[in-house]
Amino acid sequence: MKRVYMDRFIDSIEWVAAGFVGIVAANIFIAVVLRNLFTYSIPDSYDFGRLMLGILIFWGIAATSYRGTHITVDLVWGNVGPKHQRMIDVFATLVLLFVVSVQTYTLFDKVMTTRADNVLTFDLRLPTWPFFMVAWLGDVSAVLLIAIRTYRLIVRPELMVETKVKPVE
Repeated sequence: MKRVYMDRFIDSIEWVAAGFVGIVAANIFIAVVLRNLFTYSIPDSYDFGRLMLGILIFWGIAATSYRGTHITVDLVWGNVGPKHQRMIDVFATLVLLFVVSVQTYTLFDKVMTTRADNVLTFDLRLPTWPFFMVAWLGDVSAVLLIAIRTYRLIVRPELMVETKVKPVE
């Protein structure tokens, strides 16, 4: 039963990341069409685009970190047995957990300083800190998913779905 809830949580984070991909793509497409066909520019479309891209990056880290679908170099991993592969996976995931945890801590500081400095968008003069907060939430989600991955790799490896791409022979 716990596995079902945890997998739904993981899937939810991945859907949120996918939603931000759609929002970024729609913003770019609509801005280009309006600019080229109607010589009209959406106010703050550039600011929204870059802020949403930042959000997308952090939620993308969350989505790829659990599945292990980020870029990897498997020269050693592919040439050792399953026991050593698992050890490498656990070590790599622990390093990733540490790095993303530190990143999350520093990003929270960025959210607070952006809010305190009252940084605004260029055209509409909207505060930018809420965008930084949503990006930070993506980073928090990444830490949670990496922690879940670490737990499952160590304690319940049978729950991990094999996501490694097999080399073409």
